[in-house]
Amino acid sequence: MSDEFYRMKRLPPYVIAEVNAMRAAARAGGEDIIDLGMGNPDLPPPPHVIEKLCEVAAKPDAHGYSASRGIPGLRRAQANYYGRRFGVEVDPDREVVVTMGSKEGLASLATAITAPGDVILAPNPSYPIHTFGFIIAGATIRSVPTTPDDHYWDALDRAMAFTVPRPSVLVVNYPSNPTAETVDVAFYERLVDWARENKVWLISDLAYSELYYDGKPTASILQVTGAKEVAVEFTSLSKTYSMAGWRIGFAVGNPQLIAAMTRVKSYLDYGAFTPIQAAACAALNGPQDIVAANRALYHHRRDVLVESFGRAGWDVPAPSASMFAWAPLPPALAHLGSLEFSKQLLTEAKVAVAPGVGYGENGEGFVRIALVENEQRLRQAARNIRRYLQSMGVNTASGARDAS
Repeated sequence: MSDEFYRMKRLPPYVIAEVNAMRAAARAGGEDIIDLGMGNPDLPPPPHVIEKLCEVAAKPDAHGYSASRGIPGLRRAQANYYGRRFGVEVDPDREVVVTMGSKEGLASLATAITAPGDVILAPNPSYPIHTFGFIIAGATIRSVPTTPDDHYWDALDRAMAFTVPRPSVLVVNYPSNPTAETVDVAFYERLVDWARENKVWLISDLAYSELYYDGKPTASILQVTGAKEVAVEFTSLSKTYSMAGWRIGFAVGNPQLIAAMTRVKSYLDYGAFTPIQAAACAALNGPQDIVAANRALYHHRRDVLVESFGRAGWDVPAPSASMFAWAPLPPALAHLGSLEFSKQLLTEAKVAVAPGVGYGENGEGFVRIALVENEQRLRQAARNIRRYLQSMGVNTASGARDAS
């Protein structure tokens, strides 16, 4: 018997897991590691959401199988969110399905619509599920840039002209994980026109819909007239309401894609635990002050990180959205590469970040920094990093007297 299974052979080693293992070992050894590597929210969910979870979980009839596509009330709550936030009318019965987080949803959709040999266009660098969900389903990936400039459109046109078979799906992710880049409605209008002309399905990942800064709300692809003819969009409660471990997300949009995904899910799961779905309704339908409060907190952390790391001698561009900064390696240390730099930052500065190469080869030269520690910890990270940079012979004179 072969010891290599077909799909396992298509999956490379998970680079980010290397740094994660080092972090876990360091913590097990008693080291104080400031973890800016994983996008795991450190804030609590709203109290009324937890209260609803407990209330429904106390009911004896709430512990059976749930609905794979999501309970009707939750699908209505998501449809109402789209109406309230984006001015988009959504049919909760035909155009919404509840997912166990957006990762599961993307993987289920890939399984539903992909045949072996299909070509999928996906950003590079990208969040791993955007590529490997389709690779696991048997597809081939052709990379396109993340930066939405003229090179992006040129790459799309080249892909359609020179790829055999012609690509059938394009994945977009704005605000981008990991690059934090954003787009406006005009970009989506052009994209929908392109997709209709080229007969390509569009899959939009809008997981960071509510984490935007500087007064510039994120756009939804479904705001474009006719978008539902070609597009489906994923959102999540993970970051908006600090409910990452609850695993509640949504796919909204094209009824044909929603139906295909729902059918696959019906074979794979019985849906999320009903009390969790009821609590998710409370999150979407209840007071929304927590959303603005979380946004303001992440905004403040962003500013603290950019200021304190800059004073430490490492210039980090300020992201306009998401809970991540996408930082080029300090020029004097660029020769290390993102993986070795991340390892050294962990061992020498006690700061964990995610190596950019873990998000695709075009992520080399960068690291992703998550805004998941409080202000004091971010400033401590900056002090540690400054000492590390000085030990490596990096001139930090521009970093003022102290990174604090």
